[in-house]
Amino acid sequence: MTGPPVRNSIRVSWQRSEASNVDIDRPAPTYLDRFDRETTLTRAAGPVIDALASELTDEPVCIILTDAKGVVLDRRGGDASLLRRLDAVDLAPGFRYAESEVGTNGIGTALEIGGPILVNGAEHYNGQLRVFSCAGALITHPVTGGLLGVLDITTKARNTNSVLLSFAKLAAKRIQERVIEEASALDRALLSDYYAACRHSGGSVIALGDEVFMMNTHAQQHFDAVDQAALIDRARDARGGPKPLVFLTDLPSGTVARMAYQPTFVRDTLAGGVIQIKEQREPATARAQTRIPSIPGTVGTSAVWRHVSQEVLDACTRTDWLVAEGEPGVGKLCLLRAVHDHASSSRHLAILDPAGLPEPDELVAAARAELDSGSDLIIRHAHLLQAEAIDGLTELLQIVRDNAVTDAPWIALTVLADRGQDSGQLDTQLLHFFPRTVVVPPLRHHLEDIPALVRSLLCKAGFADLTLSTTTVNQLMRLAWAGNITQLRGVLTAIARKRRSGVVQLEELPPECRATTRRHLTPLEALERDAIVEALSNSGGDKAAAAGALGMSRATIYRKIRDFGIVT
Repeated sequence: MTGPPVRNSIRVSWQRSEASNVDIDRPAPTYLDRFDRETTLTRAAGPVIDALASELTDEPVCIILTDAKGVVLDRRGGDASLLRRLDAVDLAPGFRYAESEVGTNGIGTALEIGGPILVNGAEHYNGQLRVFSCAGALITHPVTGGLLGVLDITTKARNTNSVLLSFAKLAAKRIQERVIEEASALDRALLSDYYAACRHSGGSVIALGDEVFMMNTHAQQHFDAVDQAALIDRARDARGGPKPLVFLTDLPSGTVARMAYQPTFVRDTLAGGVIQIKEQREPATARAQTRIPSIPGTVGTSAVWRHVSQEVLDACTRTDWLVAEGEPGVGKLCLLRAVHDHASSSRHLAILDPAGLPEPDELVAAARAELDSGSDLIIRHAHLLQAEAIDGLTELLQIVRDNAVTDAPWIALTVLADRGQDSGQLDTQLLHFFPRTVVVPPLRHHLEDIPALVRSLLCKAGFADLTLSTTTVNQLMRLAWAGNITQLRGVLTAIARKRRSGVVQLEELPPECRATTRRHLTPLEALERDAIVEALSNSGGDKAAAAGALGMSRATIYRKIRDFGIVT
């Protein structure tokens, strides 16, 4: 870069921009076609930006709101000439104006330094941005301190003045005040619904919002700490849903809990939800059983896993037709197959999958042939069945049930817990033949089984000489495992590609396992997380060196390590 001397903060920003290989001639921000437009930030900022924009109509000043990653959420005000220039450099909703993508600017640089900044015309790294001056002020959550976004005021460079940054900071402060006002209104509404549910139900109640969690005394007295933790996990799964929902969950103690979720709204804004809990305990004779037998082929000793294994075993032993429901990758088919091998090893078990037999008549014919031959049957991914196949299977199962006197076949289905709105025919027509549904729990509900799962998966893959250190296993037990056991198997496979024996240490885990944040990361955030983990590994954990390698300030890398929950 050439030109007159510049401020140190700008010079360092140019160095970061150069290290990020930012194009000096043409800004190239990433465009996200999907991003959340309805957030705490946008709701709080809306009235503030409306008021400011009404005062700046046809003025050469534009108000820009971004999220914490620099993605433009809203753009208001500005005369026609200014707006055309902003469009020409993609400073518009959906584009990410991070410093690493477009160089020094009021949005991205404010995020990098963690504070407000005014970037005047020639101080921009990219040549096409030097016609602007922009002042960016951070917006943080007044209670949690978390970064919400940036309020940026942009004008043509010739119109800049010292008041621009003060204007941005005042607007950001007002938005933060609105965050508190809105949070108070949402929390009051949620609290009101919570108290109403406690009074009317007389039972166990949980309420969850973005920043609020409540559990009444009844729930605390009737469920032990382990069951409470399971209830909270299931409640978190339901949180954020805009519609009422009723679901069953198996608790570690063996209790089946019916959880009824009711969302709370303030006008069109979701404040959270209230969940009323009813116990549906098993008969005393079932609870009195001394010990659930170990089932070869299944791995897990947690109370939750043992309970669901016993349910499937009971159904198979009595030849009760069964539906195994759960998220992808939880082990539904593995559990059904293992239980069948344990309880009915003398009978052949056929497994059919609509994905492998796409023609409806072909699948029905295969099912009929297997049942006629005396086989037991599992239909995997039954939620994928087409209408014609459901009709054919309904007719077939009716014949089997009517004719079954002795030696009846055992039939089971696997379905997704969230199978969409097109499952009406499956639920009302085919599932009528299956008196029981067992919910196979996601891995996050029985994390204590991870050590045994790790050993089993490594042995099955042929890596019996490879073990994980205690610290490494403990880290795996802190993760959310959205992909469940399938994701765990993939992680272990990735590790085994690099080494076949010995003890795997924490720093050898893939980047996705070095961060404990449970929020969903965008593809860009995932790439950023992986880059930070790799830089930390290459620098031996030296954060300053990693920041230098990535072209970040030390303050930025510390903030991102905290935000992503990266273990160092």
